[in-house]
Amino acid sequence: MTRLLVECTYVFEHPDANSGIQRVVRNVIRQLPAADARRECIPVVMINGSLFEVKSLAPLKSPKMDLMALRVKLEQMANLFWLRHRTLERRRPFSESRLARRVLYVGCRLAAFACLSLPIRLLNRALRGQKIPERCVPLQHRAGDQLVLLDSSWHANFFPLAEQLKRDGVGIVSVIYDLIPLTHPQFCDAGLVKVFNEWFDWIARTADGYVAISTTIRDQVRQEMVRRVGMAQVEQRWFDYFHLGSELDLSDAHSAVDQGLLNMFKTREPVFLMVSTIEPRKNHAYLLDAFEHAWAAGSKARLCIVGKIGWKCEALVDRIRQHPELNRRLFMFNGLSDKSLEHAYSHATSLVFPSYVEGFGLPLVEAMQRGLPAMASDIPVFREIGGDYMAYFDLADPQSLADLVTGMERSGEFPAALSLENWRWLSWREASAQLVERIERNLHTEAKVLESQHANCP
Repeated sequence: MTRLLVECTYVFEHPDANSGIQRVVRNVIRQLPAADARRECIPVVMINGSLFEVKSLAPLKSPKMDLMALRVKLEQMANLFWLRHRTLERRRPFSESRLARRVLYVGCRLAAFACLSLPIRLLNRALRGQKIPERCVPLQHRAGDQLVLLDSSWHANFFPLAEQLKRDGVGIVSVIYDLIPLTHPQFCDAGLVKVFNEWFDWIARTADGYVAISTTIRDQVRQEMVRRVGMAQVEQRWFDYFHLGSELDLSDAHSAVDQGLLNMFKTREPVFLMVSTIEPRKNHAYLLDAFEHAWAAGSKARLCIVGKIGWKCEALVDRIRQHPELNRRLFMFNGLSDKSLEHAYSHATSLVFPSYVEGFGLPLVEAMQRGLPAMASDIPVFREIGGDYMAYFDLADPQSLADLVTGMERSGEFPAALSLENWRWLSWREASAQLVERIERNLHTEAKVLESQHANCP
């Protein structure tokens, strides 16, 4: 029997994180196929240089203070603090005086150290001496196991342990979501670019196989591997892909929908929905340009932006918050629950997704699986996912999206070749099974043949 040790360390340590990768990891782990005579799937974490089997990804209810959760909350506060610092730095008098900016920076550094950095360091020290949480138990690896690096392992410090496992006969499979820090570093934090590049070097040397989340990314990974380690090494590895599921797993039937969202949908004018973290790669500025064109032409369509505030977006967020159409034809929600997001998907007119580059585009399948049609930038991975069921616009011309919006507003017809009535996507159970099946296929097949599959169904 083959044991697949499916790694989920970051999600285990950050159970409240709910961005794209965390959503994927949590759902795949929850839906791992049951053990049979051929294989067993075991969720694992690597903590303090040791391997543990996960019994629960969710924190156990305990009257004791959860130090790990407190550390995560402080880290989030620190990120928000420095985002606010960068916003303030752009305003007078700091924008006009180098001395004023220096005074602001020093003051912020002192405040951040006393209120955030020092407590985080003390918590890290306390966590190092803390017992391993009861929601995981020690696991003994054995030769022939396959360690599947499902989580965002570039954040991790378990590489020495993984290398020891490999020396002990454990195979390593890397799940790769995208190569954006390598192919489009201008959209990423400089620190992430450096860390991700070092991680990919390690993955290129260490992994035996690679599973991407689309054929587009699978082919990019193979090309990057050829560039880094040469064709001879690449021919000794295998490359495959699986597709992501579509359910919103944190949607609580008993929770309330955001009142501001409810109010927005009370009127009948069409709502075009954008769902993603606000950051440069997602191209929200293009959206604003396109809808300003549409509004200037008399459109009553509304643009609703949903997603947490990310990085390198201070000017964009200021533009939204100071926009004359804010809360009239332009709306922004930065902390919606899955229940509220379900409501938005079920009541909007169309999803709009103008991203420059993606590994997959999870909101597209979330929306379309719920019957909400999608308009997206014309990039290869979106063609792979949506085929003729989606409408596409030109990223070089915001007017092309404005024309789609106003045309749909006039006709009531969605401008795609095929109707969503015949479209179906994977569930998370099917996606998790697909991942496991494709790993097994490559482990037990001598000839590793690349597929070329257009996808708009399982």
